[in-house]
Amino acid sequence: MVLSEPHWDQHIPLPKLGLFHSRLVTAFVALICFINSYDGDFVFDDSEAIINNKDLNPGSPLGNIWKNDFWGSNLSSNSSHKSYRPLTVLTFRINYLLAGGLYPVGFHLLNVGLHCVISALMIDVFSILIGGLSHDGRGSKVNISPKASFLAALFFAAHPVHTESVAGIVGRADLLCALFFQLSFLVYCKAFQGHDKKFSVSWMMGSILLCAVAMLCKEQGITVLGVNAAYDILIVCNLNICELVQRLLFRRKSADIGELVRNGLLVRLAILFFGGSFLLYARWRIMGTGPPSFTEVDNPASFAENVILRIVNYNYYYSLNAWLLLCPWWLCFDWSMGCVPLIKSASDWRIVWPLVLWCCLLGLVSQALCSLDSSKRRTLTFGLVLLVIPFLPASNLFFRVGFVIAERVLYLSSAGYCLILAYAVGYCSCRWRKHRRLLRAVTLMLLCVNVARSAQRSQQWRSEQSLFTSALSVCPLNAKVHYNVGKNLADKGNQSAAVKYYKEAVRLHPKYVHAMNNLGNILKERNELHEAEELLSAAVHIQPDFAAAWMNLGIVQNSLKKFDEAELSYWNAIKFRKKYPDCYYNLGRLYADLNRSIDALNAWRNATMLKPDHSLAWNNMVILLDNTGNLAQAELIGKEALKILPKDHTIMFSLANVLGKQEKYKESEGFFLSALKINPNVASCHGNLAVLYHRWGKLDLAKKHYELALLLDASTPGTKENYNMLKRKLEQRHRTVG
Repeated sequence: MVLSEPHWDQHIPLPKLGLFHSRLVTAFVALICFINSYDGDFVFDDSEAIINNKDLNPGSPLGNIWKNDFWGSNLSSNSSHKSYRPLTVLTFRINYLLAGGLYPVGFHLLNVGLHCVISALMIDVFSILIGGLSHDGRGSKVNISPKASFLAALFFAAHPVHTESVAGIVGRADLLCALFFQLSFLVYCKAFQGHDKKFSVSWMMGSILLCAVAMLCKEQGITVLGVNAAYDILIVCNLNICELVQRLLFRRKSADIGELVRNGLLVRLAILFFGGSFLLYARWRIMGTGPPSFTEVDNPASFAENVILRIVNYNYYYSLNAWLLLCPWWLCFDWSMGCVPLIKSASDWRIVWPLVLWCCLLGLVSQALCSLDSSKRRTLTFGLVLLVIPFLPASNLFFRVGFVIAERVLYLSSAGYCLILAYAVGYCSCRWRKHRRLLRAVTLMLLCVNVARSAQRSQQWRSEQSLFTSALSVCPLNAKVHYNVGKNLADKGNQSAAVKYYKEAVRLHPKYVHAMNNLGNILKERNELHEAEELLSAAVHIQPDFAAAWMNLGIVQNSLKKFDEAELSYWNAIKFRKKYPDCYYNLGRLYADLNRSIDALNAWRNATMLKPDHSLAWNNMVILLDNTGNLAQAELIGKEALKILPKDHTIMFSLANVLGKQEKYKESEGFFLSALKINPNVASCHGNLAVLYHRWGKLDLAKKHYELALLLDASTPGTKENYNMLKRKLEQRHRTVG
């Protein structure tokens, strides 16, 4: 399929390199843009998709990745986001296995490496889209647009909008999807050999199979079939869409249709259609309970009652996505919760931007379809195809999505923008040959600015603190940004600063229950109990099934001596989260405060059944049984706990006390010494061991541990009195011996 050569390619202000060197330079540019993220932390969504995802642990069944969603939740659960990406999760699991744990360096390096490979492969994709599949006399593929494809790939490699996909580990889904998207397209191109328009069904089926693999990395992979169809129509059949429409409307309809049948186009499009339909049906069946459910804060425009308002705001979102491609300076990890206020009236000046967007798109479409220059038509059409088709799943046209703007979904669409931009550079270079040096300088400057911005942005993605704070200037009205800054500060122990950001999050979004819950927790710890109770009560009123807020409300009410209300709050938490060991633990503490020992023991036993390594629940059972005189049962519980938690020094300490009271001195001594071996600086453990030796008659050892206890904490209750008693006894023994 030899097409007309793009005459503008030779005027592009870049050196003409061979394919290998072009790929090498492109991969190097991609590397220097994002390599500084290689030793970054797990940030933002990485917590849920990687750190808290049990499917990554090699100890969990490998089959779980085929049953669960991207975040580790079962697909049949109503709370599942239905993002089915098992191959992406499998790569996370391999990273975990190779590193021997959750070490982010390996995860980041693979992401950067994938982006380098994808950027290099873009040269092959762009060369085919611009100039078709050309071969020399020996059958080797020839790139007839080496400069244009190289420049477009460089623009792609260095585009800052890719930072979220490359520097954020969960962006692995976009990277893998893009890689198999490219491979599917390139394999589809392999289906056509020679100039007789014959095609290989086996190569086509291989392309559809790779499309399925792309979908198993991210749902967006299905869109490659649309790009394949466009390639077939525009390059394989070399159809002029504008001319074809005119011919079908005004003359020789049957002849044109017959020509399409002879070319095999209709057969190939049918194969693509049925293959895509099968993949979509399989994907729908896998989703199980239907599409995911999102809230108004996730995507407020989709909840607008007026259809016109929805359409206007969707188009405004499209214009913002286009602006991120044109000017990727204002980048943010999250664009929800007030970051982009809704357009609610025709007087809102922002309504101009969708109009500007559509004017630009219509201008491009008219040039792409109606230009007399076939090379221009082809390049602009494929630029638009790559820009629009991969974006369709995120457009809200077919189903509601769970975000306002997400930079990661532009990873593939940016390829279309880069192709159009490369054409613009070539066109200007061709038209304004006198200013070639200026154009070369502008092009180089644009690439350098993009490289610098990508490096700067990937630096911000290295830690949650820098990522979250960078968003404050971009989206100051985004409650989630303030919430995440506050949460990051609270995790680092700076609760005073965290309160400020949590309060701002609640002010911006008065129904932000997670911010209310976290703020209530801090106020509880600062003993501002009445304000904490008010906040947590408001949170459960707004979201009655918010189990964590119910539990925290119960803790506050317990501290305020509102025991009946606290008990009700705990049971509400358990009602909405059946398997809630921490809530059972706190319920047990309430019952212990009320001297309802049996209820307390039952609650703590439930906690340990749900979470066998719940140390506090085990320890409290031992202590309560000890305090109520049930020493034999306390011993059994303590030993049962140590089978599960063999290195828990607090349980060893409590069990040693129980054994000491039963005069099982030798066994008690063993547990005290084991506890001290794990944590040698616990004054109470030295003190109680000293009491054991005191009772046992080993007075010298008792004296040693009393002194150690007093050295560690001179205010330990009873230790000083016991020590003085021991000293008198030792003095008396000394006088008797003397």
